[in-house]
Amino acid sequence: MTFVQIVECRTERPDELNRLMDTWIEQTQGRRTATHAMVGADRADAQHIVEIVEFPSYEAAMRNSGLPETDRIFREMVALCQEPPTFTNLDLVRDEQLQKAAARRLLVDPASGDMSALDELLAPDYRDHDPSMDGDTVGPAAVRQMIEGYRTAFDFTFDIQAQIAEGDQVATRWVWRGTHIGEFMGMPASNKTIEAAGMTVFRFEDGMVKEGWWSWDGVGMMRQMGMMPG
Repeated sequence: MTFVQIVECRTERPDELNRLMDTWIEQTQGRRTATHAMVGADRADAQHIVEIVEFPSYEAAMRNSGLPETDRIFREMVALCQEPPTFTNLDLVRDEQLQKAAARRLLVDPASGDMSALDELLAPDYRDHDPSMDGDTVGPAAVRQMIEGYRTAFDFTFDIQAQIAEGDQVATRWVWRGTHIGEFMGMPASNKTIEAAGMTVFRFEDGMVKEGWWSWDGVGMMRQMGMMPG
């Protein structure tokens, strides 16, 4: 079970505390068991510092605490604090990765005809970068029109293979599968089943998606349709 430790302290020397974190990260490379660490300063009280560290399990956290570098850095941290740090130890019982879910929904739902995700999740000035298009597609309405064009030509789905989230961006690897049911680029319906692998990166801002970058095998798709030689 994922384990999270919250460390709180008060200090007049936050910059030195931050440098200690840099030192710990450098010195424990390859041996630390922490998977994610964040340090925040209280907006209402800049001397109130909160550190949140995530581990795969409580046992992994204990191994991390046993590293000599961790012990030394902690003692130096205590020396920078106005009072002893406090610890809150949490077993993680729920972890909602909201941006990953939003990215998944933007791919999967419109393919089925549910366009509500476009209005709910795309920023009004959303910009879609797809090298297969003549230029960027801008705004939810234009994205909707583009998807409807594909849905006229194909009965298709997105099969999500993997997702990685970092900062304000989510990368999703997918396989697109579609049956050619209508005219596409001048080619009449063939009822062929087509597959194309690709990846989409969405950038979030204030809870909405501001940009999307697409990379996919358009050449392979055209070859399967007979539009290009194999």
